[in-house]
Amino acid sequence: MGTVWPMRIRGAVLERIGAEPPYERSQPITVSELDLAEPGAGELLVRIEAAGLCHSDLSVVDGNRVRPVPMLLGHEAAGRIEAVGPGESTLRVGQRVVMTFLPRCGECAGCATEGRTPCLPGSLANNAGELLAGGRRLLRDGDEVHHHLGVSGFATHAVVDSRSVVPVDDDVPADVAAVLGCAVLTGGGALLNSAKPGPADRIMVVGLGGVGMAAVLVAAALREGTGRDVIAVDTVPEKLKLATEFGATAAYTPAEVAAESIQAEIVIEAAGNVRAFETAVAATAPGGTAVTVGLPAPDATATISPLGLVAQGRSIVGSYLGSAVPSRDIPEYVRMWREGSLPVERLISARIRLEDVNQGMDELASGHALRQIIVFD
Repeated sequence: MGTVWPMRIRGAVLERIGAEPPYERSQPITVSELDLAEPGAGELLVRIEAAGLCHSDLSVVDGNRVRPVPMLLGHEAAGRIEAVGPGESTLRVGQRVVMTFLPRCGECAGCATEGRTPCLPGSLANNAGELLAGGRRLLRDGDEVHHHLGVSGFATHAVVDSRSVVPVDDDVPADVAAVLGCAVLTGGGALLNSAKPGPADRIMVVGLGGVGMAAVLVAAALREGTGRDVIAVDTVPEKLKLATEFGATAAYTPAEVAAESIQAEIVIEAAGNVRAFETAVAATAPGGTAVTVGLPAPDATATISPLGLVAQGRSIVGSYLGSAVPSRDIPEYVRMWREGSLPVERLISARIRLEDVNQGMDELASGHALRQIIVFD
């Protein structure tokens, strides 16, 4: 028998934004049964195998990134295609796919920049809680539920636009594939697409969450044969120690960076707060580039010296999703992983159940987690 539509699924739905932490107590996210509509033209039904908890999820929960609710969360995920909508000819049932949280239409002015700026229709759809083709495919008790960044991966199944996925071979484990779709695309892309370091450039990463640690892993892979310095910066001692195990040649707190005037030609800011951004800019060597990928609160402001930019030729670059073109970049990270130079699995700090998602958000907010992975049976 084929699938009966609408399909009954279970997913983690954010009910309200800005709930009082700890979230284990306030329970802003509920695990609900929902109805999932049949995939339309150019869409796919994906059975989710693994999904990562990211600060971009937490920023919706805590209100830093306001999205419409109720919303089925999750944007970093991987799974198997179970059904293909009309008109889709390049993907097939049974393939493992990496979900990516910014679909690219391939036709707008944003897509013409080769990743430097976001897809315009994709961004509009994400902000509205819709899929790229428009509308929603989720219902709960007859009421629509919004999609999160075109993915909604904290669920047993998802219907997504085919332009929101990249296929990978079966040898790539589901949890590794999931982390490639956000943490590695963003942190690695900040280096490879936005900074483009030369062989002698020192690299510094400020903020050692999942994205920052992914940047450290990619920087360590680039270090091979160059002897370049890879400097990790964070306020959490355990993360500084872990970064050296990941390949950083030195690790410091922001206070130590300021006191010792430590600088690098390439500085990646991945914390998403003002003080980290100011630390990153101040630590950028003359002629160097600071790349910011963190997402602070919309009303956050920073203080920097324009003279320091002009007189010493420093640059500041914004990089959304690592300025990535997922169909181009994910196969390259898979190649690096296969060759052993990019041990992505080391980013996974815990595996949890879907029902533990509120506690997982608390762990993320504490600053100690890298990537917690929801694993589906």
